[in-house]
Amino acid sequence: MQKRDLLKLSTRMFKARTGRTVLTILGMGIGIGAILFLVGLGYGLQEVLLKTITTSDSLLALDVSADKEKGSKLNSEAVRNIESQDGVADIVPIHDVQVQIKIEDISADGAAVVSKPALLKLEGKKIIAGSDNFEENPNEIVISSAFSNLLNLPPEDLKGKSVNFSLFLPSGENTGEAASEKLERKTVDSAYKIGGVIENEELSFYVSGAGLEHLFSKIEYSRLKVKCRSSDVLDGVKEKLIGNNFLVSSLSDTVKEVNKMFRVVKIILALFGLVALLVSAIGMFNTMTVSLLERTKEIGIMKSIGASDKDILFIFLIESTIMGFLGGLSGIVLGIFFGKSANLILNTVARKMGGQALSLFYFPAWFLLFIIGFSILIGFLTGLVPARRASVIDPLDALRSK
Repeated sequence: MQKRDLLKLSTRMFKARTGRTVLTILGMGIGIGAILFLVGLGYGLQEVLLKTITTSDSLLALDVSADKEKGSKLNSEAVRNIESQDGVADIVPIHDVQVQIKIEDISADGAAVVSKPALLKLEGKKIIAGSDNFEENPNEIVISSAFSNLLNLPPEDLKGKSVNFSLFLPSGENTGEAASEKLERKTVDSAYKIGGVIENEELSFYVSGAGLEHLFSKIEYSRLKVKCRSSDVLDGVKEKLIGNNFLVSSLSDTVKEVNKMFRVVKIILALFGLVALLVSAIGMFNTMTVSLLERTKEIGIMKSIGASDKDILFIFLIESTIMGFLGGLSGIVLGIFFGKSANLILNTVARKMGGQALSLFYFPAWFLLFIIGFSILIGFLTGLVPARRASVIDPLDALRSK
């Protein structure tokens, strides 16, 4: 039998049994759509989290702090030694300081990060209003969005407002535990203005160290941010720093842990969807079995005029595979439709409550292709048993059947 004839006979189901075939395809589509919806939610949440905490620069950065038990220190000498290491592109010293800040008539206790503007990118911070050019404008600070809530003002309206603050610094010559027990208040006389706003729920701000050097001349750095030249040298630089008795961590380690966690979450979500797919696969198997019983005499006629067992096998396998393919396509349409609809509804509610719109569903192209291939495989496997049973039917018995 020619391939064209096999394909023609395999697609007769759409004309002879349209309702049953469409319902079977739709049933499989619902199962596939459930998997796509749930796994798409997992990918979406993963993307939202990673975009929130990472930038291209932050993935190349290492957080370095002193290990007091091993006697390491974060001073100017340590900065020079680290800066000279192979693979290090930049190093940003940081002072984390307790502060009291006053904006307009409101005072609040918070935290200040005294450093360079490069730190914002290395920490994955994103400006939501204004700019982060406090290297060019050392009398500007970048504050957190928490101040926007405190002052009941939108972030855009904070830019340009005058700020006064006092720093609480260790009275000793270092930031060891003994010195940090006693803090001395240092009022900053220079006038500062808000230059930018970052998304952060804590009352904190970033300020340039330029002009404040005299306050920190005898104080060790709280931590360092070390930027590596590429991801290839990241682990090597990290090992060297650990070997020099520093405590080292990186955002890339956090990203790896996040990816591991979401891998488990996506598997669990996919298992829920597989339950619906299993039910639809049973429905397809039932459809193919009923089709076999209804076409027994037809099979006998085809065999009596020359159709081989292989031809009959192919007819049923092609039929089930086509249904699997169409079930996968309909599942992709349903999954994306309901995912986008749910995202639209949730974002509408979030905006009304003053929240931020997010894309909670993400459907990678490779996963959509995998869904199509998986659907074809399910269709093929579901039709395998009925196809084998149809191929071994005796033509005489088939013609005598009622």
